[in-house]
Amino acid sequence: MVKLTKIYTRGGDGGETSLGDGERRPKDDLRVAAYGTVDEANAAVGIARLHVGGEESAMLARIQDDLFDLGADLCVPEEGPKGEASGVLALRITATQVKRLEDEIDALNARLAPLESFVLPAGSAAAAHLHLARAIARRAERLMVRLARSETVNPEALKYINRLSDHLFVLARHANRDGTDDVLWRRGANR
Repeated sequence: MVKLTKIYTRGGDGGETSLGDGERRPKDDLRVAAYGTVDEANAAVGIARLHVGGEESAMLARIQDDLFDLGADLCVPEEGPKGEASGVLALRITATQVKRLEDEIDALNARLAPLESFVLPAGSAAAAHLHLARAIARRAERLMVRLARSETVNPEALKYINRLSDHLFVLARHANRDGTDDVLWRRGANR
């Protein structure tokens, strides 16, 4: 359990922050940007939860927990003093979490109307917010892929963020009455 007794520390006033292993990095460091964008995606998922109920809200609640796990995974480098090389087991995204997303995607997608065009990020309020969360998750993925070119990133974390955007897409379509209220792209319609 995390216990915070003081919210500000003044430690970041000079433009640096601490990773989960204590290493200091600039606040615009690629690793910090990646887990910061994961946090942004989590906030967008939280807004989307305001517009859904039942099992959809439960799915998003699990995703929010997973996104905190993903942030924890990213903020402790595998090569750092608290990473895998140190023998300390940091919190990492697992194949089980990826598989759960895949199973939920398959179940949701089975109910959807077939796609006949690209879907615009619109429709119901729930769908629009889910599409926004999806776009932010894609940005987090791009940052994580870029980070993986220079530092080790948990492969399951990369799979998770990739599946997450797919999950949010099918959930957005589900929120649009299983795709029947999707707003479709009309290619070249305004020429």
